[in-house]
Amino acid sequence: MYELGEQARRACRDTIGDALRRAALRFSDRIALTFGPRRWSFAELDRGADRVARSLHAAGLVHGDRVVAYGRNSDGYLLGFLGCVRAGLIHVPANYALTAPELEYILRQCGARALLSQPMLAAKADAASTNAGDILRGTLDDGTGSLDVLAAALAPGYDTLQMPPPDAELTDTDLAQIIYTAGTTGAPKGAMMTHRAYLAEYAAAAQVLDYSAADRALAALPLYHTAQMHSLTMPLLLAGGETLLVEAPEPALVLRLIEEQRITSFFAPPTVWISLLRHDDFDRRDLSSLRQIMYGAAIMPLPVLQELRRRLPGARPYQGYGQSEIGPLATVLRPEEHDAHPGSAGRPIPTVQTRIVDAEMRDVPPGQAGEIIHRSPQLLVGYWGMPDETRAAFAGGWFHSGDVGTMDAGGFITIVDRMRDVINTGGVLVASRDVEDAILTHPAVSECAVIALPDPHWIEMVAAVVVLRAGHLATEGELMAHVRASIAPYKVPKRVILTNHLPRNTAGKMLKRELRAQYGGKVDTSPGTATQP
Repeated sequence: MYELGEQARRACRDTIGDALRRAALRFSDRIALTFGPRRWSFAELDRGADRVARSLHAAGLVHGDRVVAYGRNSDGYLLGFLGCVRAGLIHVPANYALTAPELEYILRQCGARALLSQPMLAAKADAASTNAGDILRGTLDDGTGSLDVLAAALAPGYDTLQMPPPDAELTDTDLAQIIYTAGTTGAPKGAMMTHRAYLAEYAAAAQVLDYSAADRALAALPLYHTAQMHSLTMPLLLAGGETLLVEAPEPALVLRLIEEQRITSFFAPPTVWISLLRHDDFDRRDLSSLRQIMYGAAIMPLPVLQELRRRLPGARPYQGYGQSEIGPLATVLRPEEHDAHPGSAGRPIPTVQTRIVDAEMRDVPPGQAGEIIHRSPQLLVGYWGMPDETRAAFAGGWFHSGDVGTMDAGGFITIVDRMRDVINTGGVLVASRDVEDAILTHPAVSECAVIALPDPHWIEMVAAVVVLRAGHLATEGELMAHVRASIAPYKVPKRVILTNHLPRNTAGKMLKRELRAQYGGKVDTSPGTATQP
């Protein structure tokens, strides 16, 4: 057995910060990132990350501290991530739609030392941090204050701070992020992701998605979401491509920018692609620059994919499937595979080994449904503070995705269903337990079951089947207003169904599959009184 000396370990190290520095040396003055009027070359982005790292250390944060980022897309948001990983801090992205109690849960569960937010979210950030202990407060892109990411990135004074290199203690097995994921229990779990895991995923993603320094990508999906950050923006950055970042995928803006900026690559979940296809500007704008059209985060309806390919004949389609715990990209259906394998999620990428198994973890025959399980250097190393959940996820030495799929003889995987109790609405996962807990606090509600029902826009919508207490009345609007006060807007049911009982098996377990079968063909999202079957 051999041991590396300290100097050799440092020379051999491979962290996200190291990869960024290599890209900066290779591509230097080329533009890496544009947000609004600001354009960052690769060298400027690298210097900015170093300045942010030094500013975070100067504020008193130390190696291993958790830093929660709570904001919308901006160059400051991306620099916050790059600065944290350069400083040896653990970046914890939080959905900007979370309510104060939901944000407080994350702050408490990960033991956060700092919260970086934006002025528009200050009220919720204040409420969450007030009850979460000793939290250092900072901003992402306010430009003012003692700890602001964007201001630090633009300030050359941080270059002269008499401090050790910000990444002096860092190794590639250190945690880069804790990603909170929805689960069937409803309690968000923090997936611990290392530098090594993300770099494995970046290399594989760049290969199978054909990224190059010639690409100009439009990034419109939230950077707190692992697909946009880790399957798209970071792999393209390290490949030398340029990213044009916007706050949100507003259809008119997206279509205008594709035309004006000659965008070559764009990713969106099915709901966003549908909104683009239905917009009047889709046929008015020149979209011929698009060479890569990517989709994922939810199952794409085949008619939508066929329409998209027909109306963008010069673009090559790529489908991605995975989850946050694996970086998140696990499989890809490449352009040349679409015609022969319509509806498939593709094959595992080079860094992922995948099986489809039964309840005893035996491989099922080709075409038979089973659970999707993985082995990969991209995987999480566990759930923060949840050893029981970690052991369950890795039972038998494989990571259990919780998704059901089939695999054909050629290794192509088709997703049969997502986790049954998690609703994939517009590419965002919602735990049914979160919504049920909120509805059950209404005084008129006796029981409820939250399920996914088909929706022409969101693909899956959040629907609640409710049993009222004897002698009580409630309308759909009243129930929606009640839950809207305690959970994020995207979790609020779009349909409420009143019933007299909920189906159960002999062990008392709710049979949600019967509810999905019963109500799945009766989609009615019009407002008014709760629907009586």
